Amino acid sequence: ICSDKTGTLTKDEMTVRRIFVGGKLLEVSGAGYEPRGQFSYNESVMEPPDTLKLLLQAATLASDADVVYNDLDKRWQIKGDPTEGALVVAAAKAGLKKTDLESQFPRVKEIPFTSETKRMTTLHDAPTGVVAYAKGAPEMLLNSCALQLTESGETLLDAAGKEKFLEAARRMAMEALRVLAIAYKPGAAIEDAEREMTFLGLVGMIDPPRPEAKAAIQTCEQAGIKTVMITGDHPLTAQAVARELGLLKTGRVVTGAELEAMSDVEFEREAEKIDVYARVSPAHKLRVVSALQKKGHIVAMTGDGVNDAPALKKADIGVAMGITGTDVSKEAAAMTLTDDNFASIVAAVEEGRGIFGNCKKYLMYLLSANTSELLIMVGAALLGLPMPLTAVQLLYVNLATDGLPALALAVDPPERDIMRRKPRNPRTGVFTRPVVTLMIAGGVWSAVVNLCLFVWALKSGYSNEQAMTLTFVSLILIQFIMAYNYRSDRFSALNKPFANKWLNMAVAWELMPLAAVLYLPALQEPFSTFSLAHADWAVVILPALTVFPFMELSKWMVRRGWFGELD
Repeated sequence: ICSDKTGTLTKDEMTVRRIFVGGKLLEVSGAGYEPRGQFSYNESVMEPPDTLKLLLQAATLASDADVVYNDLDKRWQIKGDPTEGALVVAAAKAGLKKTDLESQFPRVKEIPFTSETKRMTTLHDAPTGVVAYAKGAPEMLLNSCALQLTESGETLLDAAGKEKFLEAARRMAMEALRVLAIAYKPGAAIEDAEREMTFLGLVGMIDPPRPEAKAAIQTCEQAGIKTVMITGDHPLTAQAVARELGLLKTGRVVTGAELEAMSDVEFEREAEKIDVYARVSPAHKLRVVSALQKKGHIVAMTGDGVNDAPALKKADIGVAMGITGTDVSKEAAAMTLTDDNFASIVAAVEEGRGIFGNCKKYLMYLLSANTSELLIMVGAALLGLPMPLTAVQLLYVNLATDGLPALALAVDPPERDIMRRKPRNPRTGVFTRPVVTLMIAGGVWSAVVNLCLFVWALKSGYSNEQAMTLTFVSLILIQFIMAYNYRSDRFSALNKPFANKWLNMAVAWELMPLAAVLYLPALQEPFSTFSLAHADWAVVILPALTVFPFMELSKWMVRRGWFGELD
């Protein structure tokens, strides 16, 4: 599973925690989207300096999101992108309201964010002329800056100054903070807005991992599924989040630039060893999918943008985001997450395995039951015996055993180890050697037991009609017992034997019309039955019960690989 980080593995609830401005690293208090908090330096609360206000003004005006108070939920919410929302909230904590700023500095033009430029620039009318404000990845924005803002004013930004900012960004990223750089340019035009800018500082925000994501990743690992993180964030941020989630196994983190430098052959050789991709674009996702597929893997890829569509289409299972995803990504994907949560992908895997397992149980039971009926009739004919069942009785057996009990197996609870099994080979069907063995074993044993009962009854003085009734009842009972046996192709039927309430109700229900067929005079003639005495019940129940130890022995042999490997 190749998963995006933001919003899928994390909560997508950004909160600004650190701001590096004017050569100082400031702390920001407050939680969530409530615009209340303080700024501090060296653990001392301070009033926001002008350098900080200019940075937050630039960050807010270069954002499309807004913070609003929901009267129904009695809490503050973000309208728009959570990253931009965090910037707007931080500005509000400094007394800068977005509506006021937009009235004072109306936006006139915009250079939108792209995965290639990794920044967004907006142009605004100001009393002194047009001003450009930009936010984006530190390494990208620094390349556009020639000046920096300090407490003493604007100064030249040389290579050493750029390295100082990059080192500050690395330190924040190592604390699992998502880092954005902020810059501006007075007197800008659309043609030169992203050149010769003034660097204002860095903003570090936390996006806490989803608590359920860590458990889901562990479940994936037990299920033989590797989880790979793909993000546009700084590699150190991605590495810190991956380590917190327990996702970083090999410690291998590859950036988009490093990926570009690899040849296809080299990347295909290394693809299985990489846990995290950072600073990547949607185009890189397509390359990741292709490389893993060439290694024989079944690949799921998440995505929400228009540019993610090729990778979603190429993946074996494209997974679009229902909340943040575009219509294009949803059309290209095979499934859509309504809650954008990684744990939902894992839940879908478990559900899929459970459905496949129940289809297997359903087919094993039905085919085994029909095999036994076929062998009883054919066996009697070959042995020169009278027919052990009438046509009406045979139809009733199918109605009683192939109906509700079979349907109940289709909704059987999943087996306890279903997410601890390695993935099944997609080229392997339902009818593996162990499955076919169990299916045939149950059918043959049922046929042999019922034929023996029929022969014994004839030789013990029962009439032909009475012998047929005993065989009829025994066959139904043995198939009911087999239904419980086929709830698993590996575990004992004694393991939570009555966990399937639908099967219990189906069997209980089918016993009632069976009793009516046996004891109501009006039904005895058409079904060729008679009222069983207590001794007769013992005669039919004991042979029926023999299928249980026989199937337990068969499963024991299957678990030890006598008939091939279990899927």
